[in-house]
Formats: sequence, structure tokens, C-alpha cells
Amino acid sequence: MLPVEQLRLLAADEWRALEEAHQQRVSRYADPYLARRSAGQKHPVEDFLFTYYTQKPGQLRRWHPGAGMVLTGADAAARSDWKHYRTLDDGELASLGLPPDSTAVTVDVAAFLDDRRDAVDFAGIILRGTAARPAQFGCFGLHEWAMVYHQDRFDLRHEYLRLRLGPEGTDKVVEDNRIRCTHFDAFRFYTPDAVPLNEVSPSRETQRLMEQPGCLHANMDLYKWAYKLLPLLPSELVMDCFELSWRIRAMDMQASPYDLAAWGYPAIPIETPHGKAAYVEHQRSFAAEAAVLRDRLALELAAASAQVPQ
Repeated sequence: MLPVEQLRLLAADEWRALEEAHQQRVSRYADPYLARRSAGQKHPVEDFLFTYYTQKPGQLRRWHPGAGMVLTGADAAARSDWKHYRTLDDGELASLGLPPDSTAVTVDVAAFLDDRRDAVDFAGIILRGTAARPAQFGCFGLHEWAMVYHQDRFDLRHEYLRLRLGPEGTDKVVEDNRIRCTHFDAFRFYTPDAVPLNEVSPSRETQRLMEQPGCLHANMDLYKWAYKLLPLLPSELVMDCFELSWRIRAMDMQASPYDLAAWGYPAIPIETPHGKAAYVEHQRSFAAEAAVLRDRLALELAAASAQVPQ
């Protein structure tokens, strides 16, 4: 457990306000998705974070204060049954100046690390390794184009989207450009004919060696690393990662071969010099934002791990 001097008390009115603010923040994104799902509708951009990633809206809506925060008040008692939470004992209550009949709960860091130490260590490897490598800004989002290269040959059709340049025009963009995607979870969706066109061959085994901070998908995945380590991390940090991932997804799809204008996402035509320049400008901006979040995540994980040595 964390030393008492490293715990911070949150009064009931304080943490309930934070919880409500978090839930409203999540609702902005989750409520439209849930409404579409109930109506049997899909959105090619705005459904992605809820369908590709494993964190569901209800899980995201649940607010966590993060390691070292103590929630007080009667409402906190319900969390004593939440996974990786614990109730403070009388000695801890006294050390924090709380009466012995107080209700106070906190994240059980020791229990979390006992269960998830490998996940914490792997996330740290990815985060630190990615940050240490030089950023690459010349991919122009061609991974999305490679996913539909020769799509007719492989009977790959997106049932409600059309290719902005048509199949032949799309294939020509792939053939006329260098493709050098470093992210395995994008590369693995390439059509078979596009696989040998990629200048590198990322794999799950080489992921820790190839992730680089200019990659849109590596920066989107900050959200994945964050939510997988709840409740160790604060929900505010998770949502900061979520919102960056949301904006990256929008730009990634604007630069894709699909015609999304009717969905409110005008094209970034990466087949043109102007489009390429626009893509790189966005990519650099996202990389700068991601660098800050990546550092925050790494620091949070290192601080928690240091409190409970292996």
C-alpha cells in the first residue's frame, strides 16, 4: 500500500463534482454512439473508439481518482467492492486525521500491481521506447489506402462507404507512393497484395522496437494503454488520451480513400502535394500533444510501480 503521507484526501463534495464532470465529458461522445447502436446505425468515424478498442461506454463512464487519492464520505463505501479498491483501516484513518468511524476508500495499488504488473511493465516499455525514437512524418496515412488495395480481388467492401477516387484511382495512389507504416495494428489489416509494398514488416513481436512518436496509430493507442491500467490512473488522464485519439481518428479518416464529406468530414487529399502538406501539419501537431500525454502516462506508472517493489 502507499505510505499514508502520499495519500490525498478528497471530500465527498469534491470527488462527486469530479465524477459528475467526468461523466458529462464521456456522455458527449458515448451518448450519440449508444443512440446510433440502438437504432441500428453506424458512423465510420465516431463509432471507432467504442468498437475497435475494448473499453465500453459504461466502463469509460465510471470515474476513478487514480492511485494515491482517498475518497471520503458515505457514497465512497460502494467502491469498497470495486476491483482493486480497498477501505482504509483505523490506523490509516487516524494518520490522516479522520475519526475511526469514517468511510474512506482508495485504489489498492499493491493488489493492482500483483495482478497487472506485466501489463504495467509492457506499457512502460512501449511508452518509453516510442518517446525515445525519432518521429517519422512521411507516411501520409497510406495505411488506410493499403487496406483496400486491389479490394475487388479480395472481395473487400465497406457496405456503406465508397472510395473517393474509385478502385483504380485508389490503387494508383498506393502504387505511386512509398508505403512505410511502422504500426503492426494498422499493417495487419493490409490486403495481401499491399503487404509486400510496405517497406518494413512490423509484427507483434517487434512492436516494442518499431513504435515511433509520429505515427497516428501509436498516438491513438495512448488511450488504450491508459484505460487498460484503470483504476491505477486517473480518469481525467484517460479522457485526455481518449479525446486526442478521437481527433486523430477524424483526421486519419479524412486522409483515407473513403468519401466522408456527407458525414461532415471533408477529404484531406493526400494524393496531392497540398494534401500531403496538410497531413504532415496535423501529424506534427498530434505528435506534440501525444508527447505530453505519453510523458504523463509514463510518470504515473513509474511512480505507482516504485511504491510497490517487485
